[in-house]
Amino acid sequence: MNKFDLAVIGSGPGGYVAAIRGAQRGLNTVIIEKEHIGGICLNWGCIPTKAIIRSVNALRDISSAEELGIEVDGFRVNMPRIVARSRAVADRLTKGVAFLLKKHGVTVIEGYARLDGNSQIIIEKYDQSREMIKATHIIIATGARSKALPHIPIDGKDVISSREALEMDKLPGSMAVMGAGAIGIEFAYIYKHLGVNVTVIEALDSLLPNEDAEISKELHKQFKKQKIKALISTKVMKMEKGNEGITLSLEGPKGESELKVDMLLSAVGVMPNSEDIGLETAGVKTERGFIEINENQETNIKGIYAIGDVAGTPCLAHKASKEGLIVIDHIQGKDVKPLNKNHIPGCTYCEPQVASVGLREQDVLEADMDYEVSKVHYRAIGKAVASGHIDGFMKLIVDSKTKNILGAHCIGAEATELIAELTLAVTQGMSVYELAETIHAHPTLSELIMETAENALGEAIHV
Repeated sequence: MNKFDLAVIGSGPGGYVAAIRGAQRGLNTVIIEKEHIGGICLNWGCIPTKAIIRSVNALRDISSAEELGIEVDGFRVNMPRIVARSRAVADRLTKGVAFLLKKHGVTVIEGYARLDGNSQIIIEKYDQSREMIKATHIIIATGARSKALPHIPIDGKDVISSREALEMDKLPGSMAVMGAGAIGIEFAYIYKHLGVNVTVIEALDSLLPNEDAEISKELHKQFKKQKIKALISTKVMKMEKGNEGITLSLEGPKGESELKVDMLLSAVGVMPNSEDIGLETAGVKTERGFIEINENQETNIKGIYAIGDVAGTPCLAHKASKEGLIVIDHIQGKDVKPLNKNHIPGCTYCEPQVASVGLREQDVLEADMDYEVSKVHYRAIGKAVASGHIDGFMKLIVDSKTKNILGAHCIGAEATELIAELTLAVTQGMSVYELAETIHAHPTLSELIMETAENALGEAIHV
């Protein structure tokens, strides 16, 4: 039986980061992957989705090129090539991760892993053989998969998940997107601008329900301008399939209605991959399927850790990676800073982009905190006007007494890039004084950060 210092089950952005960091620190490390190196993120999530969005944004730029003095004739959408490029991008990055694992001396085993007690793992390989290994420390990084509502099962044809959506090289005439979280919003944006008649259906009272309410309201407004129909506070009660597509029975603020579409994309969330991996053999506890962990990512069983989607929300790649690094520090006895979920940025890559970190305005209201809001629109920034990206705004939630930044929220061009500086500010407990004093290059969109900080101090120049 092969013995390792560290065994990682799952090679997504949590698993492979933990494995590489463990190997860098001198741990004899093995990683077990049942499908593709890189997990859902690299293969069927973050990366291929952004590759397709790049194609969509290029299409929109071409369509509006005349406004910039460029006349374009004869372009068309080649969906098979768009999908092929996205798959090639995913394949390139997957091979890159495999190279890094090899470079750092991580043993890679392809197969399905199950715990066998608290230190052994049984691996069922593709050739039907079985291998048993032993590890001093085990990290479970098995991720999550698309969740389906009981009355609306995913069949991969008429009702699809995000995975099928990423391989769809023939476009339907119409599509309903059920769920207005980041995944649903991104696909609604993608397919609308590829020529599909899209309707978003959300049971809660806003698009992107986890975002600041004012940001969600602005996104709804922008989607309306883009002719993306959005039905909020609306539930899908029943689905009927017919020869001419799908009929959805809806219940919303105005009562019952029907919606007929060619296809339904289910984006109602994810469920953790925690079943059938031998947790019961070691006595590892779960709650609603998610593995219970402490501040060090350790389960109730010493030496067994869980990271990423299987360890709880938010289900984000960068959260998984950070958790993997926390585990390695803990294993090596280093002083560990527990993950603060208020310091995890969230990003949605539609246009306009949405990004946020820290507390929302509704959070500070509920906590009865003494706060102020500073908001500046993109149209106040020279680079935004020059580039034609004037929609949206930045919003800072500021402690009234200390002027520290409690939360930052942005909707607009490159919001997902701008959020990095604001994440640093929130994480390090910075104030608007420090942001306002920091020189930002001109002309850049990042000046929006400085301007919003100055505005919080009543000294904005361009507002």
